[in-house]
Amino acid sequence: AGMKPAEYKKMFEPLKERIREIAQREKEMKEGHIPFVIVIKNDVIGAEKAMPLVELEDKKGYTTISADEIKNFKPIEGVKIPNGRAYLAVDIETGKTSLGKTPDEAIKNIKSEARSPLTLEEGVALVTHHPEILKDNYVCMPGSRHGDDKVANLWLNGGGKPGLYWGWASGSLAKWGSASCGSRVGP
Repeated sequence: AGMKPAEYKKMFEPLKERIREIAQREKEMKEGHIPFVIVIKNDVIGAEKAMPLVELEDKKGYTTISADEIKNFKPIEGVKIPNGRAYLAVDIETGKTSLGKTPDEAIKNIKSEARSPLTLEEGVALVTHHPEILKDNYVCMPGSRHGDDKVANLWLNGGGKPGLYWGWASGSLAKWGSASCGSRVGP
């Protein structure tokens, strides 16, 4: 991030109390949901720099998306990102409930459950904290788009390396699902 450790750590101070609040409500979440992940915004650490830090069984992550393309993934209408350099995505469902559905189809179900689709930044945060989820299903993040039809995706390539790339919002495979969160909490 190009910051001194103390400056970097200071970004997370306002989130500490919020994490305590979430921990108290964790039992209310559905089984299999992840209580929260810390999301660092792309302008602090770009996904192209974050993905090589993701590791699963000694295999480093990577991306096929350029830094310029990553910057062009913008939140879709209705997805509200908190202010600040870091925030929490809360009550995460990793896409298991939408396996085999296109991201466009999944968004309809996600919204009908009063949830929000994950963005590219949130997906990278998810696999940074929990790379093992990619063993169960691959993750589409339809909460941000590049243009109207490109959606960021996370998967394991043939060699088992966690990868970030993009796919079409109208495409689907049986092992792919669209992740969502119950809320986002800022500083």
